[in-house]
Amino acid sequence: MKPNPIQQKTYKFALRIINAYKFLHTVHKEYVLSKQLLRSGTSIGAQVMEAEHAQSKPDFLNKMNIALKEANETSYWLHLLKDSNYLDNNMFISIHTDCIEIIKLLSSIVKTTKNSLNK
Repeated sequence: MKPNPIQQKTYKFALRIINAYKFLHTVHKEYVLSKQLLRSGTSIGAQVMEAEHAQSKPDFLNKMNIALKEANETSYWLHLLKDSNYLDNNMFISIHTDCIEIIKLLSSIVKTTKNSLNK
């Protein structure tokens, strides 16, 4: 079976989020915001994986919509961590660029799926 790009990207992103969480937790002793980032950032890939075995196209769309919402939430936490000086600008740009790429991919998947369901 051919590798699924969105699954690969969200899995690698989840690993980056876990490393960011470890950094924030260990170095900055930041527990609340980092936990929110961990939860939303790893949920993206989990929803994408669930969508692979969706029971129907509407179920697939629902899972991808949830993944998109989690990606948007992750973007919010990353901005908050940067603006509160827990993440420096370089670290933020590096991980947020990946987050934006995932948001664009998921938006495209959601749009395409909606269009196919409306035909």
